[in-house]
Amino acid sequence: MLKEYKTIKEIVGPLMLVEKVENVKYDELVEIMQDNGETRQGKVLEVNKDKAIIQLFKPSRGIKPSNSKAKFLGESMKLGVSVDMLGRVFDGLGRPKDNGPEIIPEKRININGMPINPVARDYPDEFIQTGISAIDGLNTLVRGQKLPIFSMNGLPHADLTAQIIRQAKVRGKDDKFAVVFCAMGITFEEAEFFMENLKSENALQRTVMFVNLANEPAIERFATPRVALTCAEYLAFDLGMQVLVIMTDMTNYAETLREISAARKEVPSRRGYPGYMYTDLATIYERAGKIRGNKGSITQIPILTMPEDDKTHPIPDLTGYITEGQILLSRDLYKKGINPPIDVMPSLSRLKDHGIGEGKTREDHSDTMNQLFAAYSRGKEAKELAMILGESALSDEDKIFAKFSDAFEEKYLNQGFYKNRSIEETLDLGWELLAMIPRSELKRVKEKYIKKYLDKCE
Repeated sequence: MLKEYKTIKEIVGPLMLVEKVENVKYDELVEIMQDNGETRQGKVLEVNKDKAIIQLFKPSRGIKPSNSKAKFLGESMKLGVSVDMLGRVFDGLGRPKDNGPEIIPEKRININGMPINPVARDYPDEFIQTGISAIDGLNTLVRGQKLPIFSMNGLPHADLTAQIIRQAKVRGKDDKFAVVFCAMGITFEEAEFFMENLKSENALQRTVMFVNLANEPAIERFATPRVALTCAEYLAFDLGMQVLVIMTDMTNYAETLREISAARKEVPSRRGYPGYMYTDLATIYERAGKIRGNKGSITQIPILTMPEDDKTHPIPDLTGYITEGQILLSRDLYKKGINPPIDVMPSLSRLKDHGIGEGKTREDHSDTMNQLFAAYSRGKEAKELAMILGESALSDEDKIFAKFSDAFEEKYLNQGFYKNRSIEETLDLGWELLAMIPRSELKRVKEKYIKKYLDKCE
């Protein structure tokens, strides 16, 4: 028998204090019932002896402690999952948002997930093709990896996100590929952009969308990524699918975390964020990976806008510690008209070496990647020197590398948001650019690859 309590003592923002409770557990669902018949849901955020703090999923406006009662439901929040979720759009709590029928669940799963035994994890080592040269060629995404995109306000990360959703695939696999898209605090216009974009490219049928809009309860954002990852875990580990989870914008999620912390009157840490934000983000990011003996996988691309364009801000800083690299967007490249404006020099995929090479991409991938990095870096240095001392101060070789730098940005990086390049096209394009450089300077590429691939470009 579920107990009901009329001992609501205090309501502060999205938080509610209930006293004289018994056998209440952390994360337990709660139903708040008012005299007028209206009900609202929440969950237990903290328990201290006979007191429980409840976090409401909707604003507390209109709730009067004197004529309301709390009923503890004895279970955590669960999501009903089914393969029929593919091609559907849901709100941040997993309720249909596309005017389609209710999902008939095959099972109900706790949205907090089950921790993966580290011993059971399989090492990520299989290439995922995004069709974007700056990622596939230089900062390769590997199946089971978590690789965030660090953006800035005003940059086209939404266009890049849509491009990845449309184009991403696992090569050479018969396994089904699915995308779980999780949006937190985005505008109605952004949500429409994603839905229309995916419909036009017929990518929606393999995508499950969870959308929390900016004008919807901020507290809902706290559950949204967990709901999305629960769906992803079902598709990956129960149905054996290769699942790519894209979450935008993690900055909005972190702001909600700060809002809840302030309401609880906790002592703030860096820039007002709670000291446990690292642990909280880890509970989301660490739900990516592969399990030995299971053919399914979850690959994550969290997207966040860096406040004040500062990559040392707590949100990107802590994200970088937990994840395996980052893709950094550049305002300078965007001003030059280069799209997607991916700055490949500070970007990094720590697992790229395990997902490339013969049998995965192509035998020359590692060498061409290293040579392109070296040549682009030298070209940028030459251009910076020319700005200070004038072009006359550059050697003939420096001038060649400076031209290479411009050509690299214009041809390799600037592919637009609707061009889908195979990894072979990306590698061949790299060789075309390397043909601009004297052979004596190609010190990072094996001679056999120069003869096999470069001769075709000359």
